[in-house]
Amino acid sequence: MTADFELDPRLQADTQHLAALSLCDVLLMKDARFPWLILVPRITGCTEILDLPEHARERLWQEINHAAAVLREVVPCDKLNIGALGNIVRQLHVHVVARKQGDQAWPGPVWGSGAAAPYAADALASLVQRLQQRLTPTSLT
Repeated sequence: MTADFELDPRLQADTQHLAALSLCDVLLMKDARFPWLILVPRITGCTEILDLPEHARERLWQEINHAAAVLREVVPCDKLNIGALGNIVRQLHVHVVARKQGDQAWPGPVWGSGAAAPYAADALASLVQRLQQRLTPTSLT
């Protein structure tokens, strides 16, 4: 991890922090249409997964798998979309999106699909609590 790590301002504005795993911060996208986590390795200067040292790449996949399993447990879904695009936000980050047949973007990608819909305050608080309980670093094997 890099001491001078800073989260990209766009990610900061569009997400809520959920947890700090050993490598990544786990964020919740502020879009109620799609339950959507973003994992950001706390390493300055990385734009691609291949920029990470080998041990960090392995850890990233462990944390992606953990976050995906938690999301699927908390928000039952038909499909999990996992991707690292970085075309707009260059800072390395990985999307984990729970999808349901018939959701607003189905079967296409969520990126660029309409405007984000804010969570109702109580729904957001409940989702955040359920995700945080399961995302704790001690629950990661």
